[in-house]
Amino acid sequence: MALPRSVKFLAVGFAVSGTVHLAKPEVYLPLMPSWVPAHREVILASGVAEIACAAGLAVPTTRRAAGWASVLLLLGVYPGNIKMALDSTKTRSTGFKAVSFARLPLQLPMIRAALRAARG
Repeated sequence: MALPRSVKFLAVGFAVSGTVHLAKPEVYLPLMPSWVPAHREVILASGVAEIACAAGLAVPTTRRAAGWASVLLLLGVYPGNIKMALDSTKTRSTGFKAVSFARLPLQLPMIRAALRAARG
C-alpha cells in the first residue's frame, strides 16, 4: 500500500525532530514542564521514539502499530508545546509568540495523519 502524503510528512518530521533530540537535546530543555523528571533522559527517549515511529510508519507491516505509537507520542509531548506557548507570553518576541501558539493547532493534522496510519 502506498504511503499517504500526510503520513510521509509525519514520518519525515519525526525523523528530523528525533535526530535533533539526540544530537542537540539542550534545544528541548526549555520546553520541559517542571513536573517531568529526568529532563535530558526524557528528551533522548522521545528522540528515539520519534525515530522509531518514523521508521515504523515507512514500513507497511509496522505502519498500523507505528501509527498508534505516533498518536501516543504526539499526545505525550503536547504539554511541552503548551508550556512553550505559555512561556512565550513572558517575552517581547512577537515571532516567538506566534510560532509557539501556532504549534498548538498544528499538532492536530499530525495526530490525524498518525490516526490515518493506525487505521490502515
